[in-house]
Amino acid sequence: MSLNMATTLDFRTHADQSCRYSEEFVNIYYDCMDKKRRNLTRLYLDKATLVWNGNAVSGQDALAQFFESLPSSEFQVQTLDCQPVHEQATQAQASPNNDQPVWKIASDCFRFQDWNS
Repeated sequence: MSLNMATTLDFRTHADQSCRYSEEFVNIYYDCMDKKRRNLTRLYLDKATLVWNGNAVSGQDALAQFFESLPSSEFQVQTLDCQPVHEQATQAQASPNNDQPVWKIASDCFRFQDWNS
């Protein structure tokens, strides 16, 4: 097998893992958002920043206050897009845990859309 073929297979493996782990993470995230909001900040790095409609919220305490200020919700994820990201870009945050990586959100961006208006 050539180096190029090995690189292609390695990328495919990472892409497949990325999709599988992303789906699991999205399910956990929105379950917390809808039902266990007080636990939501556990999914974020200590110095994470969330941008909501252009307004930045940074740090665990500010994130906790922000999430508690939101009205109750019920999300239904229709689609998601994922791809592997080099570990240097993710601050080497993936750590093995029974062969499952552990991920934390470093940066998040939301845009609220009111479909009723």
